[in-house]
Amino acid sequence: MAVQAVATGNTVNLLEVVLHAGAVAKTVLVILFCFSMTSWMIILRKAFLYHRSRTVSERFRGAFKRSTDWRELKQQVERFAISPLVGLFVAGYGEVTYQLRQVGHDGRAQLRSMEAVERSLQRASVVEMGRLERNLGILATVAAVSPFIGLFGTVWGIIDAFRGIGATGNANLATVAPGISEALVATAIGLVAAVPALMAYNFFQGQLKQFQTELDDFSLEFISLSERNFT
Repeated sequence: MAVQAVATGNTVNLLEVVLHAGAVAKTVLVILFCFSMTSWMIILRKAFLYHRSRTVSERFRGAFKRSTDWRELKQQVERFAISPLVGLFVAGYGEVTYQLRQVGHDGRAQLRSMEAVERSLQRASVVEMGRLERNLGILATVAAVSPFIGLFGTVWGIIDAFRGIGATGNANLATVAPGISEALVATAIGLVAAVPALMAYNFFQGQLKQFQTELDDFSLEFISLSERNFT
């Protein structure tokens, strides 16, 4: 049955609407509340992760440029572990070290395959981007699904309101308003859950493009230095 909202003047007490909502409406509101809390947890965690990753990446990039011995830098990577550039450096360094252990016929250690170094950097880039993208799909799901769940609550509330009209035979505003209020609350909460998730998802996608650019630039720099120093 539709809720019996407490009215003050021409306004409806929203808290009373929620507390006295039907079982279906409460279920819809609980689902939307869980979606909203989940999306906000992801938003805050990703915002912190991306900010820290960018800050630490700048420090690691500076250390990489100043380094004259990659072995020493390799021993310090734990300090920069949150940076996605570290994953590329470790992968590239591992491949370079492996190739340099193989001495050629002339007795010199040199890189035999720059393509292998490039592939190791590409694989590491995919892994790091996957780590940065993790759980962003949940934001997209919340943004896409929440309005429809809210719409379901709206439709159900309207159906319930008309069922109440049919049962009482009274179609005045006092009879209709509670059910319509319940329906509109579901729509509003659906939008409250969806809009921040959609905005954050689009913003983080822009951040990911910047990270991808940084990873590509670092890979090219690593390859150039490898060719200059070991071939």
